[in-house]
Amino acid sequence: MTPAALSVAPKPLSLAQGRLAALSWGRADAPTWLALHGWLDNAASFTRLAPLLVEALDIRIVALDFRGHGHSAHAPQGGDYALCDYALWDYCHDVLDAMESLGLEQTSLLAHSMGAAVACLLAASLPERVERLTLIDGLGALNTPIEETANQLRKGLTAYRRPLSRAPRYPDIESAVAARVAGGVTPLDSIAATPLVERNTQPTADGHVQMRTDSRLLKPSLVRFTPQQVLSLLAEINVPLLLIEGEQGILGERKWAQEARQAVKGLTRKVLKGGHHLHLEPRAVAQVAKVIGAHWVTLVPFKGGTQHE
Repeated sequence: MTPAALSVAPKPLSLAQGRLAALSWGRADAPTWLALHGWLDNAASFTRLAPLLVEALDIRIVALDFRGHGHSAHAPQGGDYALCDYALWDYCHDVLDAMESLGLEQTSLLAHSMGAAVACLLAASLPERVERLTLIDGLGALNTPIEETANQLRKGLTAYRRPLSRAPRYPDIESAVAARVAGGVTPLDSIAATPLVERNTQPTADGHVQMRTDSRLLKPSLVRFTPQQVLSLLAEINVPLLLIEGEQGILGERKWAQEARQAVKGLTRKVLKGGHHLHLEPRAVAQVAKVIGAHWVTLVPFKGGTQHE
């Protein structure tokens, strides 16, 4: 992986009749991996990792902006998203629509955080469409115990009735980056945040920058999967799965994370130095790429599951 790989500029793409935006690295005729970002992030999440993988594996990576994120269109008025896992099946449609636009019957998925949840749903429900999974600090979906169903619905309905807030505005990119660093759900430094914020902002007539992100993404979910439903879905995954976690990430040895990992039949786990966005951290990304490259280059044909590590 040469330093030159880091300077490879992505090509912008428009997919699904212009509804979805994307960034592409690599030869158009190379095997295509779709990259799926996390909540409130965008396709630039893979800016530092994708060029390294393209060089190491001779693949093409197409990173999507999910609906309401980055340069993609917002959901229609009257629609909604809600926090992190609203209608993850709708984000599945984003992936399937992108595959249709790209002429892909099957693809490998490279996915981070919320994108990892979407990738798991697709692999469980439509295994014929997914060749392999590479998940970064994410496995399964956010969930709510069944006894909390009414309370979750109450929160979602109450939030839905409130007027929408205006998209945040900042005097410059640096201020927008600082706000993302200060207000992020998971720790993120300014170096890692900058590509995300640059893609998620647009200039205003008065010289400021305004966030592109649909403010409806901040609403709480009306409903969520229960833990049992998520574990059941994970148990249905029968494609090879590489899970890369950050030592300071969101999974670790938490009880839920252990149960989720144990539910997947074919899972290889690697824990690397870094945080939740380790694929964007300059000090961590080369090791992430090295692990992914080595794993998929040397993996024997999948026959019912690789071994947990």
